[in-house]
Amino acid sequence: MTAVLSDTRFVWQREMLTILRDPFSLIFSLIQPLVFLGLFGPLLNGVAGSGAAGAFGGSSLQWFLPGVVVMITMFGTSMTGSNLQYEIMTGAFERILATPLSRPALLIGRALKEMTPLVVQALIITLIAAPFGFHLYPAHIVVGLVILGVFGVGVGALSYALAIAARKTEWIFWAVQQTLLFPLLILSGMMLPLETGPGWMQVLSKFNPLTYIVEAERTLFAGDLGMSVLWGAVAAAITAAAGLFVGVRSVTKTVF
Repeated sequence: MTAVLSDTRFVWQREMLTILRDPFSLIFSLIQPLVFLGLFGPLLNGVAGSGAAGAFGGSSLQWFLPGVVVMITMFGTSMTGSNLQYEIMTGAFERILATPLSRPALLIGRALKEMTPLVVQALIITLIAAPFGFHLYPAHIVVGLVILGVFGVGVGALSYALAIAARKTEWIFWAVQQTLLFPLLILSGMMLPLETGPGWMQVLSKFNPLTYIVEAERTLFAGDLGMSVLWGAVAAAITAAAGLFVGVRSVTKTVF
């Protein structure tokens, strides 16, 4: 266990160097979530008083911002496999596999590297939203980010497994990633409340782990604790366990 933690730290530090060498990419990636907040927030003002947002103090930001934070996590971690595909094509990943680093550490360290800038982005966006009516609950937000971190590790590991499976045909990775990503986002009620949607969408949302993550984040960002937080933590843990199992198996069983 100590060796895995040590290897994970080493992989994380190695991967973080790519971000430190190009910090402007982190700043530029803030544009999209800020656009979502700036455009969707005003549109949800009419929903906030009578819809799901009313349960969070009647503020559209209080309801919408946690969904944006989850969206950032999903976009960032689900695309991590594309970086792995590039390393596979150049032979860099094969050389890494020849090192004595543990296979779980390769996946966890890389996924944590993707989560680190996402956490920074989430904190910056939350602070930016504070002057516009968003109420800060620091302790609850930290818990929410921990849950997102666990969930992001699982999604990142699944993305790596998909990249390995599609290593010979790059377009398959993007086809599968895009095909799965947007239905998961929509069926989680991330941008619009599902309470006003048709019954079949509400039923499908119950089988979407992202639904429980979004509900947990909204509860925590509103300064509350409840069963939705517990279910969100369970969904994050199951996703992380399944992702690491599939990811590690892909790395160890696949011949490059």
